[in-house]
Amino acid sequence: MGRLGGAMNVHLIAIGGSAMHNMAIAMHKKGFNVTGSDDEIFEPSKSRLSKLNLLPAKEGWDTNNIHSGLDAVILGMHARIDNPELIKAQELGLKIYSYPEYIYEQTKDKTRVVVGGSHGKTTITAMILHVLNFHKIDCDYLVGAQLEGFDTMVKLTKEAKIAVIEGDEYLSSPIDRRPKFHLYKPNIAILSGIAWDHINVFPTFDFYVEQFQIFVNQIEQGGSLVYCELDKEVKKVCELARADIKKFPYSVPSHKIENGITYLTGQNPETELNIFGDHNLMNLNGARLVCNQLNITDEQFYQAIQSFKGAAKRLELVKRNEVTAMYKDFAHSPSKLKATTQAVKKQFPNRKLIACMELHTFSSLTEEFLKEYKGSMELADDAIVYFNQHTIEHKKLKPITEEQVKNAFGGNNIRVITNTQVLQEELLKMNFENKNLLMMSSGNFDGIDFKALGEKIVINSH
Repeated sequence: MGRLGGAMNVHLIAIGGSAMHNMAIAMHKKGFNVTGSDDEIFEPSKSRLSKLNLLPAKEGWDTNNIHSGLDAVILGMHARIDNPELIKAQELGLKIYSYPEYIYEQTKDKTRVVVGGSHGKTTITAMILHVLNFHKIDCDYLVGAQLEGFDTMVKLTKEAKIAVIEGDEYLSSPIDRRPKFHLYKPNIAILSGIAWDHINVFPTFDFYVEQFQIFVNQIEQGGSLVYCELDKEVKKVCELARADIKKFPYSVPSHKIENGITYLTGQNPETELNIFGDHNLMNLNGARLVCNQLNITDEQFYQAIQSFKGAAKRLELVKRNEVTAMYKDFAHSPSKLKATTQAVKKQFPNRKLIACMELHTFSSLTEEFLKEYKGSMELADDAIVYFNQHTIEHKKLKPITEEQVKNAFGGNNIRVITNTQVLQEELLKMNFENKNLLMMSSGNFDGIDFKALGEKIVINSH
């Protein structure tokens, strides 16, 4: 691939998506001629594309964007199958790639690390990147969320010998229904956990698990597979992997908690961490084994990981003082709610925990999936479930009642609130001395300013 003497010409259909606009920026930085189109582009994509003169002159699709001089057309997930630009590209016989196919195309001569699993992907990817960065080891990457200290979510260069890719199990493009992580062919793969989460894409649990079996089978000849042996589905899938694949199981590393701080034990000196919770510690152990495969010693890994503060919105500290702390977390599936609640409870055993979660995703707002939440917040001293009727209407779902939600979660510690104003008033009535607040959602509770709330909670703790 490539033109003699000339730069590559690449056009992105649906350039405005979070992954797609990052891809456009990465290729522009690599020296490609990049064009794109979309029917609507929102912030922050709009400003970021505009700054580099990559923003389409007008919104909408235009078949004039597609011509025989293009080396590649990249099709974003938000384009439809009858997109006029796509149809013209097909008629001209141009090379059309889904986003993950093109990532593979750009990294096929590198050592590819692919991070797969229903949860922990972003954190593990962020940990590996943090350690490589700390030791000034150059690498390309693709992450699923904006990480602190990294200006884009995608980096593609000619020079880097390593590519670290977060392997998402969602579909690749409107014309390629394979999960993205089937297309990266890892040299080093890690599998963190399997928890059936996307019922709208994977109709049965067995079908979902099968996607991970396929992922493991895509590992290159003689490659490595790091996996969490505490997850029975993961263990089953990975133990069945081909004989030529080197296998590295991991679990929770030995550690201790003192005054709300976690230390890794078993090496001298002990390593003080900025993060906590069994899931984070397992993720850390997995990241360590991946880094070992990249010729980073345990000692170098521990030296670097001390300064890792966590991926954004993953048990992220909003505000704390000596008697209270407020955290926000991306948790929304039943298994994540349970794990995150447990992590905060275990870290601060002498403090009460007020846990709030927002039913926000498509799956969580459906009647049949609600029952999966039973007992998922039972470890909180006071649990509040929030949802907005308008979101349900907007997603064209069948209405659910407060009573239904309360019964689904079960337990006497559950309250259901459907008004964001009321939720904030309820929280601010409480005295937060020796209590922690945990806010869990993939949304923002319909506009709650977490920072301002954190400031008030700290004031309310005396």
